[in-house]
Amino acid sequence: MAGLFAPGANALYRVFLIALITLLLTLALGGMAYVRSPWHTGEGRFVEQVVPFSHAHHVGQLKIDCRYCHESVEESSFAGIPATEICMSCHSRVWTNAEMLEPVRSSMRTGRPLRWNKVYVTPDYVYFDHGIHVAKGIGCETCHGRIDRQPLTAMAVSLRMSWCVDCHRHPERHVRPRSKVFQMGYRRGDDDESGEALIARYGIQTSTDCYTCHR
Repeated sequence: MAGLFAPGANALYRVFLIALITLLLTLALGGMAYVRSPWHTGEGRFVEQVVPFSHAHHVGQLKIDCRYCHESVEESSFAGIPATEICMSCHSRVWTNAEMLEPVRSSMRTGRPLRWNKVYVTPDYVYFDHGIHVAKGIGCETCHGRIDRQPLTAMAVSLRMSWCVDCHRHPERHVRPRSKVFQMGYRRGDDDESGEALIARYGIQTSTDCYTCHR
C-alpha cells in the first residue's frame, strides 16, 4: 500500500516553511525600514504652495527676522502664518507686477486669506508648543534646518518620536542663548555658556513623560 505522502514530502515541507518564515521576516523588516524612511516621514520633501515662497531669498539674502512673518512664535503654540498685509507691506512696492505674486495681490483685493499648505504635520495626538521651545533656547534650525538656504520649504527632520525624545533626553546638545534662537548657523563660542549651564538657567527639564507631548 502506497504511503499517504510522497518520499520527498518532508523536504518540500521544510523548504516551504523556510520560505514562509523568510517572507514574513522580509515583510516585517521592510515595513520597519519603510516607516523610518523619508518616503513615509516626508523628510526632505518640498510641499507645493500657492506662492513659491523662498526662505533662501527672504531670510538668507534679505535677512528678514523670522518673527516678522511668524508673529506668534514666541508666545503661542503656533508660529503663525503671515497675513496678506505683511506680504504686501513689501510687495506693494517691489515686484508689484510679478506673475507669481498674483495670488497675493488677489488676496489683498478680495480679502480672502492665502491658503498655505502645511510642511510640518504632527498627528492630532501630539502636542507641540513653539513658544516654550523658543523660551527655553531651542533654535529654529534645530527643527527647521538651515531654512535660510531653502528656495522652497521642505521638512528638514523626520519628526519621528525617537527624534523628539532624543532631544528631550539631551537638550544640552541643542540649547543656545535666547538671543541666538533665531540666528541661522549658530555655533557655540568660547564666551557662550555651556549647554548644561543654560539648562540650569532656563529651568529645562529633561522629561520624557508621556503627558509632555500626548495630552
